[in-house]
Amino acid sequence: MDAAGSRRFHLAVLPTPGMGHLFPLAELSKLLVQRHNFTVTFITFAVADNKATQTFLSTLPSSITSISLPSVPVDDVPSDASIETRMSIVSIRSLPALRSVLLDLQSSTNLVAFLADFFATDGFQIARDLGILYYMFIPTNLQLLSLMLQLPALDAAVKCPYQDLKEPIKLPGCVPIPGPEIVTPLLDRSNDAYKWMLHHAALYRQAQGILVNSFSAIEPGAAKLLTEEEEGRPPVYPIGPMIKASSSSGASPCLKWLDEQPQGSVLFVSFGSAGTLTKKQLEKLALGLEASKQRFLFVLRSPCDEDSSSTYFTAQTKENPLVYLPEGFIERTQGVGFVVPSWAPQIEVLAHSSTGGFLSHCGWNSTLESVTHGVPMIAWPLFAEQAMNAMMLVEGVKIAIRPKKGDDGLIDSEEIARVVKELMEGEEGKVLRNRVKELKEATAVALAEGGSSYKALNEVADKWKSFAL
Repeated sequence: MDAAGSRRFHLAVLPTPGMGHLFPLAELSKLLVQRHNFTVTFITFAVADNKATQTFLSTLPSSITSISLPSVPVDDVPSDASIETRMSIVSIRSLPALRSVLLDLQSSTNLVAFLADFFATDGFQIARDLGILYYMFIPTNLQLLSLMLQLPALDAAVKCPYQDLKEPIKLPGCVPIPGPEIVTPLLDRSNDAYKWMLHHAALYRQAQGILVNSFSAIEPGAAKLLTEEEEGRPPVYPIGPMIKASSSSGASPCLKWLDEQPQGSVLFVSFGSAGTLTKKQLEKLALGLEASKQRFLFVLRSPCDEDSSSTYFTAQTKENPLVYLPEGFIERTQGVGFVVPSWAPQIEVLAHSSTGGFLSHCGWNSTLESVTHGVPMIAWPLFAEQAMNAMMLVEGVKIAIRPKKGDDGLIDSEEIARVVKELMEGEEGKVLRNRVKELKEATAVALAEGGSSYKALNEVADKWKSFAL
């Protein structure tokens, strides 16, 4: 490295597997490069070393490089182990390799800080041993951070399964969360996933600071409380929204189809890169969209009758998901609906003037993308913290409507048709649309010079720089 490069402050970032973790960290890294003259190294786990990850990392600026940790044995981990369990075990078993990488970076760069993502907090001990600042990144929101900070106390106080609680869980500054809506790995207290969540919750308080991909206007109560100093809790910095930059050339067939639709008339339907429905639910969704008589753009993935998060690491779908649609659906909805197998350029779709609503799984990246582009939502959570996000969006932020499940746990086609019509042309839809437009403006203000997120990131960067002086 040349003399000029060696003087640049360097950040080591350890994301946990999943493209939804990479995207916001990449946007954060770009800002640190552009605004604060940092260089960045992404340290990735071998389990995430796939073509999609490598392709994405290769598109980042030259000041952001990457290195993959070697694979670790996981043969002893049960095949049905949860995402949280697998991530945590891989993270701990990768600590010797992480130490080696950080030592190399210390000798070759002006390494000032280590930023660990969500399930990679065991890396704090390595950074501490090497005399590097150690911070944490939350790719979701302040609500989930509040839960994790409260979890050890909650675990001690509550003896029954959370879903059996008669009263909702009250987190400071957040909407009350009914027990069944709590983040998925906490629903079974006998499961290893629950134990790992407790393990990480304890480590959160050891961080020297916590960066969160959220902003004050979307979570005002939690932001006010968490950004105040509190003994025994690290400083919290809401620096969002950090969303993936647009990359499409505009040549996608679905974008051309959107060009031909009236302004604000299309409902975008997508459950993210890892979300799947059961065959029965997929059929009810298709029939509900048809019955609503509203225009829709439907990103269709093959159904999965296992856990809806089972495709998390692979993000793969079967070759032709169209075969799972009701017979004659494509023909009957021609001109009104457009079905895209597996993937669509989501940022470009949400930014399109013809898009007027988003039926979403409420993943936090998708939520921020929807808000940033001023699109109201139908909340359809599947797993992880998505049900908590849905509660926030409906009850707190008031930019979403949520369909009700039947006694069989499925959402009927009639209910789907009802909420789609309500969002796209009903009075409640108008109210939600106006509210999300206000929030869209607030995102721009937060990120602009002098805004809350802009200042929060500057504060963190200045702390990292001063460490090296």
